Amino acid sequence: MKFHVMTLFPEMIENIANTSILGRAKANNLIEVNAVNIRDFAFNKHKSVDDYPYGGGAGMLMQAEPVYQAYSHIVDSVPRPRCIFLSPIGKPFTQELAEEFAQEEELILLCGHYEGIDERVLEEIVTDYVSIGDFVVTGGELPAMLLVDAISRLKKGVLHNDSSAEFESFQDNLLEYPHYSRPEVWHDKAVPEVLLSGHHANVEKWRHEQSLIRTKKHRPDLLEKGSLDKKDREFLSQEEEKS
Repeated sequence: MKFHVMTLFPEMIENIANTSILGRAKANNLIEVNAVNIRDFAFNKHKSVDDYPYGGGAGMLMQAEPVYQAYSHIVDSVPRPRCIFLSPIGKPFTQELAEEFAQEEELILLCGHYEGIDERVLEEIVTDYVSIGDFVVTGGELPAMLLVDAISRLKKGVLHNDSSAEFESFQDNLLEYPHYSRPEVWHDKAVPEVLLSGHHANVEKWRHEQSLIRTKKHRPDLLEKGSLDKKDREFLSQEEEKS
């Protein structure tokens, strides 16, 4: 899978893309991250891409033409892929959306800066507006790489254990169960006995129940989206009576 990240700070993209699991996936040619410097398409000797906004107001605005030229450079030799603009106005990024994007062969991610980007170029090139949360950051680079990470790990071979992507947080709209490793007792806290039993069916049952408990406690809103069966609802009802 190939990601094209349109940015003013390509070094931020490259540093993250060359680290840890993403770096290994790149080295194994499972993903490609192409950082496209929007400044390379500026039409002045100072390579500036910002200007004052019409109507006044604080801050500067990224101009339409350098962004458009950077985009045109990417799509010049390939079919036009989906272009994602990282913005607070966008659709909240979820695991479901990551899975949708993972079906694509190529994606363009556009990183904003300053007070934003000229609306006219957004209207022309953006296919998807995506938000990583209701807060403000200084630029779109970190949000973009968050998407790259979440999407990449769904591609076959990126994780050492491909099945691990199927059993983690937000799978089936349930939070992940707690994990334990050696030693068996740490700070007087013991590993739950069921995990030491070797009884796989009981372990899976315990893990599922812990996911239900954890979701109910921390993200009850997810239960409304989840496909809970009668046993799940009875279990949660019993746990609520205990408390």
